[in-house]
Amino acid sequence: MQDADVDERFMVVVNDEEQYSLWAEGRALPAGWRVDEFTGTRAECLAHIEEVWTDQRPLSVRRGAAA
Repeated sequence: MQDADVDERFMVVVNDEEQYSLWAEGRALPAGWRVDEFTGTRAECLAHIEEVWTDQRPLSVRRGAAA
């Protein structure tokens, strides 16, 4: 692992379909995404996403299945 990978900070972001991703801290978010209030290293953010994103189906699909 390179030092830049350890030092670089990320935010966990989520969209309206409740899909998660990483975004470099300090960069403007793309349209349709919001901060999930978790920041850290790449590894920390990926661990957080693995913990909270337990159903990877988009929200619209989950809602349709529940109807």
